[in-house]
Amino acid sequence: MKTTTWILCAILAIIGYAYLTPKTIDTVSTNGECLTTAPRDRTAITLRVTTLDKNALKSMRAATQQMAEINTYLAALDVKTQTTEFNSYEKTEWNHSTQKSVNLGTETTIAVEVSADNMDIIEQVINQFAGQPNIYVGNLQMFTSAETLKPIMEECLGDAVRNARERANALVNGADRRVGKLLSVTYGNATYNAPTANYRLMAAKAVSESMDMDAGAFGTLSSKDTNVSVKVSATFEIR
Repeated sequence: MKTTTWILCAILAIIGYAYLTPKTIDTVSTNGECLTTAPRDRTAITLRVTTLDKNALKSMRAATQQMAEINTYLAALDVKTQTTEFNSYEKTEWNHSTQKSVNLGTETTIAVEVSADNMDIIEQVINQFAGQPNIYVGNLQMFTSAETLKPIMEECLGDAVRNARERANALVNGADRRVGKLLSVTYGNATYNAPTANYRLMAAKAVSESMDMDAGAFGTLSSKDTNVSVKVSATFEIR
């Protein structure tokens, strides 16, 4: 009886060890990529108000009031706005004659980015404000909105994973094996707006040469699509 009990315990121990011992899984890791494009569906411009006054409070009030007038005008248009800068500081200038720094007063700058899905609206905004005192127009650009980019990026991510699986299958095919389930994946993505050769001409058509434009105001205005790149590193089970 004791012998039988010991044998039964040994069998159970062996079964338990086999059950608890993790199975070794053969894996293969590969990289995958997807390159595609996304349409540029929005145009944006930056309006910047800059005021200078010996009195700091007057400088801030003047800039705030002028920006409020801009926002009132923009509220009637089909645009999205976002404040990108609010800065007030003491401005100085070096006087070469006296070899001293001269206090010019307090300079206040408020900037807002205005975007629309219709370029004609942005042209209307430029024509409305360019050339007005204390208002500067800059950073004219076309881009792909997040709403448009999201599904394209997600589809491209799936294509990159499938590309990684195809490469993994090619690697193990010679051993008469095949790739199983996806065990892990990491990814990175990037977008790039390549300007066209005639983007300056396109920008010039939208704005007058007499306008007071910021440096780089022409930005990356282009009719070309946004280049989208997704790369993944994936690990698969080998069956």
